[in-house]
Amino acid sequence: MKIVIVGAGKIGYSLAEELANENHDITVVDIDKEKVKLLSDTLDVMTLCGNGAAISVQREANVDESDLLIAVTAQDELNMLACIVARKLGCKNTIARVRNLEYTEQLYVLKSELGLSMTINPELLAAKEIYRLLQIPAFIKRDTFAEGKAEIVELFIADGSPLDGLQLADLRRKIRVHVLICAVLREEKVFIPDGSFVLRKGDKIYVTAPASSLVELTHELKLRSKKSKNVLIVGGGRIAEYLAPMLIKTGTSIKLIEMKRARCEYLAEKYPEVSVICSDGSSQAVLRTHNIRQMDAVLPLTNMDEENIIIGMFARKMGVPQLLTKINRLEYGEILGDRGADSLISPKSLSTYAIIRYVRAMENTGGSAVLTIHRLADGSAEEFAVTDATEHLHERLVDIRLKPGILIVCINHMGKIIIPGGRDTLSTGDTVVIVTTAGREILDLNDIFA
Repeated sequence: MKIVIVGAGKIGYSLAEELANENHDITVVDIDKEKVKLLSDTLDVMTLCGNGAAISVQREANVDESDLLIAVTAQDELNMLACIVARKLGCKNTIARVRNLEYTEQLYVLKSELGLSMTINPELLAAKEIYRLLQIPAFIKRDTFAEGKAEIVELFIADGSPLDGLQLADLRRKIRVHVLICAVLREEKVFIPDGSFVLRKGDKIYVTAPASSLVELTHELKLRSKKSKNVLIVGGGRIAEYLAPMLIKTGTSIKLIEMKRARCEYLAEKYPEVSVICSDGSSQAVLRTHNIRQMDAVLPLTNMDEENIIIGMFARKMGVPQLLTKINRLEYGEILGDRGADSLISPKSLSTYAIIRYVRAMENTGGSAVLTIHRLADGSAEEFAVTDATEHLHERLVDIRLKPGILIVCINHMGKIIIPGGRDTLSTGDTVVIVTTAGREILDLNDIFA
């Protein structure tokens, strides 16, 4: 597809890289010459320097011939205007990044009038991700499928875990919850395991389970299951602003440390239930003063990756049970391993993959559109609709050959979540979750069959 991206910042660059790797025809527009040059030098994409909301610039970028325009500049108003202009020029699909809370609430009503196919709010996506992880602290990551009825969760096998030394063929006898271990990350290598695979401590595993069974799963594995009730947030930016009301509704006790006095006053007035502290949250003395040791969870959410990592490492040293760290440069997380966080929260990545999911659904031609896509380890988990065009309908899974590195991990049949076994089948109207290793591009469900 031909896609025009307006904005060459963090999200724009990430989108251009991902979409170019999927062989789309990409043009990136930005008014900043240095950003445009960087993209031109490092990625195989077309670039154009100019105002992406100007009709003349959009015409030069051939927006009228494009399938999609994605506006992800730092300015909400510019993004919305760029989408309006693109629709007037004939581009049928537009996506805008909108971060302002007031705009987000209005867009629910004005979306169709503005001609927006989709809006993305990176900070709101990050706040929702953090909230979900705080509810069941044992999980490093949670990805939702089947309209929230099923999840793939990431777990770490610690010393003394019931899973250490367990052969997967014995999983159902050891764990009374019906789940499926669909991927294992061991020493930076990803395995799609079979029944002979033996788990060991230090592994990160990805487990598919009905959402209703997650708490029971933590009990079976003797993991911490009670949600974090005392939370310390460092940084009073947009993520904290979105997250605070979510946590207030659940009765969570919140301390929030922010350096800027005006921002502290704003947050204290808006959320009187939150204990807002005007101080330097990167100071170890300040963190000790405000009882970091007694916290169930610490959330470093400042605008500096390095500062968040240092705060996280100190929180780890103080024995904080749960640590969720905001980060934009994911390579930092790869270097640090688990020393800087239990979970890394990347607004950029969350936004990028939400948009890629939309793009892949657009380009699907077989009817079995991608409903959900998430990255896990060095691969992905994708949810597809089963249609009349899907091959092997009503055949037992044990009789169907799949391509290497692919596993069917969940079937949603008329609202019932099935963790599949060899006797299960696919029917029209089902949705299925597929886990794949890196390098496999699946645009249609029929692509999984050998």
